Amino acid sequence: GEPDEKPAHRVHLDAFYIDKYEVTTSRHAKFLEATGRAQPEYWNEARPASHGNHPVVGVDWNDADAYCRWAGKRLPTEAEWEKAARGTDGRVYPWGNDLPTATLANFGKGCVFCNVYVDKLSPVGSYEAGKSPLGLYDMAGNVREWVADWYDSDYYRLSPARNPKGPDVGTLKVVRCGSWFQVPQEL
Repeated sequence: GEPDEKPAHRVHLDAFYIDKYEVTTSRHAKFLEATGRAQPEYWNEARPASHGNHPVVGVDWNDADAYCRWAGKRLPTEAEWEKAARGTDGRVYPWGNDLPTATLANFGKGCVFCNVYVDKLSPVGSYEAGKSPLGLYDMAGNVREWVADWYDSDYYRLSPARNPKGPDVGTLKVVRCGSWFQVPQEL
């Protein structure tokens, strides 16, 4: 990983629940209707009737947190997200150590003057071969995912070995995963 993702270390996590799929535009539309919350960026490109099974994009951390609370859930910690994505066997990607391919994840599509929902996103759960060891879809590619933690470049080095929750304060929140836009880097 990157320097702020080191040193690798063993962490114990208590049991937790995490959704199998990314939040879809149809679920997000129900949230917006129920709460009156402002529409996220790119929402004008989404058509829930035809893009209802695509992940929602353009949400900021506060939107993601509010959606989770509305749904009776919470954002995972960064450590929970990583365990759900990589399992416990030290794999690099959710599917193992093989480099990403178009059958494993939605990535590397870039975007200039495009409709994200039409041109770039894949319906959630489209990459059966790319599932994580815990059976979660799209933990690499499609859209980036918010976690609960504040960002601190030294946190991995200083984090507790049991249930790390991230720094108590900060100026930036953490996102995990890669997206349809990004090209994977070899580690």
